Amino acid sequence: MNRASLIFGALLLLALPLSLLAGRVWIDPASTPNAALILMELRLPRAILAVVIGAGLGASGAAMQGYLRNPLADPGLFGIAPMAALGAVASLWFGYSASAWLLPLFALAGAGLGMAMLALIAGRSGGIALFTLAGLMIASLAGALTALAITFSPSAFAMSEIVMWLNGALTDRSWREVTLATPLVALGILLLAFAARPLDALTLGSDAARSLGVRSDRLLWLLVVGIGLCVGAGVAVAGIIGFVGLIVPHLVRPLTDRLPSSLILPSALAGGLLVLVADSVVRILPFVTELRLGIALSLIGAPFFLWLLLRMRRGRI
Repeated sequence: MNRASLIFGALLLLALPLSLLAGRVWIDPASTPNAALILMELRLPRAILAVVIGAGLGASGAAMQGYLRNPLADPGLFGIAPMAALGAVASLWFGYSASAWLLPLFALAGAGLGMAMLALIAGRSGGIALFTLAGLMIASLAGALTALAITFSPSAFAMSEIVMWLNGALTDRSWREVTLATPLVALGILLLAFAARPLDALTLGSDAARSLGVRSDRLLWLLVVGIGLCVGAGVAVAGIIGFVGLIVPHLVRPLTDRLPSSLILPSALAGGLLVLVADSVVRILPFVTELRLGIALSLIGAPFFLWLLLRMRRGRI
């Protein structure tokens, strides 16, 4: 375990218990009525889910930037998150969300369809350019179909549900969502860990990596399935939460040797920390209704992305 993992792991262990106490009403375990019930049934599953989703997005961002060799790459470029969102929107549009399990299952089915489309279009020997373009095409198609679903919503209530869900949030999440997302994200991060060494070789160039025995088709499948599980599971239980995969690797990279194998685990820990802290902050803010987590992270992520663009323009990245 490298220094970055130790730092972000320690910060995460410190932030987790504090997040359980934070909220519009701060919990004092010694004096708050029903404190144990509130902590165990409301705040603990929400905090764990924030860590799980953030870990999947952080690890996915590190792997994506390593594969594309582009510090501005984001898991959303795969098109898997928009396809997962489209699946969830379909369940809301047809009224299937009344069942607790159908919306996340539709979202996971959408993510699976996105993975299949990406693998089929990019092909066994598709290069990085084709892979990126395929992801952008899938994301554009999913975005257009989602907009179409919103435009022709069967009712104003369905439209409101779709728009609110797309903004991403952890409000009212329970142990059911934790049980669904955790094993999928854990498997996804494990697959990305298997891809770490080949990604290191890829930093030397495609030809050099091939000479070192890296199979591009196997690496592609590891990334597609790994990122698909991480991102798809997160979208399935919380909606779209953007910019985590873009921001986190940049926070971690100065603390490592900058190789993908050194970035994936600490990025997972830092991603969990970022989403946990952001979710705690939106609970504390004194608004009439709770600010959606996806909106809050976009308000952070958009200026951060602009800052990265300016640094790249000056040749500092």
